[in-house]
Amino acid sequence: MNRISFEVVHAQLANVLRRRGFSDARAELCARLFAETTCDGVYSHGVNRFPRFVAMVHNGSVDPAAEPRVVARIGALERWDGQRGAGNLNAYAAMARALALAADHGIACVAMGNTNHWMRGGTYGWQAADAGMIGLCWTNTMPNLPPWGGAEPCIGNNPLVIAVPRAKGNVVLDMAMSQFSYGAMESYRKRGVMLPVDGGFDAQGNLTRDPAAIEGTQRLLPAGYWKGSGLAMVLDMMAAMLSLGNATHHIVPDPLRETGLSQVFVAMNPLALGDEPHIERIADEVVESVHRSRPAEEGSPVRYPGEQTLRTRAENRRLGLLLEPAVWDEILAM
Repeated sequence: MNRISFEVVHAQLANVLRRRGFSDARAELCARLFAETTCDGVYSHGVNRFPRFVAMVHNGSVDPAAEPRVVARIGALERWDGQRGAGNLNAYAAMARALALAADHGIACVAMGNTNHWMRGGTYGWQAADAGMIGLCWTNTMPNLPPWGGAEPCIGNNPLVIAVPRAKGNVVLDMAMSQFSYGAMESYRKRGVMLPVDGGFDAQGNLTRDPAAIEGTQRLLPAGYWKGSGLAMVLDMMAAMLSLGNATHHIVPDPLRETGLSQVFVAMNPLALGDEPHIERIADEVVESVHRSRPAEEGSPVRYPGEQTLRTRAENRRLGLLLEPAVWDEILAM
């Protein structure tokens, strides 16, 4: 792995995007979101995924010039058409709009159809929490997860993000509906490491920790077994119903043509009803209670969601982003 400074990575990605039809401002933001994802340690959805994103621009799945537009609104609820634009730019704009509406109404929801893969979902949770808001967002995906009791993928591994603002460190949960996402399994496989717990089924139908075997069968294990499977289904329904967009079974099961997704972005202002000191104390007390708990393994402290992200972010900003040489060479050649 190479260490490349954040600024160099950001500039190179932005330059590639400008050459492919992105305006200066959109290229800069899109590149920053990719670089920040890698900086935060989510390597599967950051710079490593950039070549696939560029391939989707080339094949027409992503329109570099398209921007989302409002198609319906009532109060603090809006429906948007993503117009097949860059998924991370569309999602960032939708959460920004939800935050603006929540500042006026206390709570707001923006549902968007006809968009593309949003890359790292946690990006929009951090966006909300950094603005002092509780953020809730999710997306559907192509059919890539077998339902509980099923032998083939027909529901989406639909990411769910919940973020809570906290002055001493935001709490950001970013989870897929499977025990491990495909991106995480790819990362384990490339490092030659087995999963820490069972993550899916092998060709004989047995639960396994072998990421390569699970990738081969595409039989991921839903998180919480039937619970993750059920949650994936209702998230898909809500996203498609609110956006009037595609449900998972309408989406082409091809990673390079996974387009026309449906997403939901909710922002809530915890201070809208007052009592700011008490509200700010609550999150700190919850985190403190977790930190006080006895760890299962000596030397492995119990952490809250997002805690390790802050440490990884600081380290990668200081030392440079960790990049696979082959991926960086491919991007330089663009």
